[in-house]
Amino acid sequence: MSLLNQLFNRGVLGAKCKTCLNLAISRIKLLQNKRDVQLKLMRKEIAQFLLAGQEAIARIRVEHVIREQNIWAAYEILEMFCEFVLARVPILESQRDCPLELREAVASIIFAAPRCSDLPDMLQIRNLFAAKYGKEFISAASELRPDTSVNRTIIEKLSVSTPPAEVKLKVLKDIAQEYNVEWDSSNTEAEFSKKPEDLLDGPKQISVGTALSRSHSRLETPQYSPPNVAPSVTPTTAKQGIQRLASNFSSSHTNKTEQSLTDRDVRTCNGDVENQMRPQSSDVLERARAAIAAAERATAAARAAAALVNVNFSSWKPNEVKS
Repeated sequence: MSLLNQLFNRGVLGAKCKTCLNLAISRIKLLQNKRDVQLKLMRKEIAQFLLAGQEAIARIRVEHVIREQNIWAAYEILEMFCEFVLARVPILESQRDCPLELREAVASIIFAAPRCSDLPDMLQIRNLFAAKYGKEFISAASELRPDTSVNRTIIEKLSVSTPPAEVKLKVLKDIAQEYNVEWDSSNTEAEFSKKPEDLLDGPKQISVGTALSRSHSRLETPQYSPPNVAPSVTPTTAKQGIQRLASNFSSSHTNKTEQSLTDRDVRTCNGDVENQMRPQSSDVLERARAAIAAAERATAAARAAAALVNVNFSSWKPNEVKS
């Protein structure tokens, strides 16, 4: 930038900055007067809620009161900074960088401008500082970088976080004392001392508890399964059981062979008739052999069962079953 442009912009910057600062100061004073009236009405309503025993509503409304009080305090500090910068506008014009004695005031105005919607003049002042000192200076003040000098009280008062429980309780006590309300703060103190419940951990804790109770009940009442006790076996019952097993096995084997024969007949229905008649004789022999083998296996099973219950099969002959 040439020297001529610097001289030209210096005069324009000074005039615009003075105009915006004057407008901001007058607007801050007007807003402070309005907030004073609103704060008195809000504090009076909270006192009425406390008198009526509606502490839950009072605990909610007191957050709005604290918010308005913080904004009022921040506006008071901003008014002081605007007056301070207004008195030193010639110094800002004469120096390229921001002077050290004005750094806190300028950085605080830049930080508070987008957070104070009721003060549009502050945004214009912020734009003038951006044109003077560059975007990097504006970004450092807006993002609260370590090398900035933003006033800590303004940072706290313009914060959007929920006020702590101690501050809300103190304001409620002050309101009750101001309007001579006899209020017992024990319930509110107990409510503020409660920790917020974690909704994500709730179902997990319930599921774990139910699982532990179920496992504990299973341990206390185990399911009893009676041991396998071999029934008493006599030679007559063993013989009858062997015969039933042999007949069932032969009948089931016969059904299976018949089903296999029918399936085979369906698959070979287009073949010769002689190829269909040949397997019949061999199937009959296979069924007979299978029945004999089943009877022998049933006899072996009966002997094993009799050996388990110490039954004497000396008088019983396996040949009777085959006959």
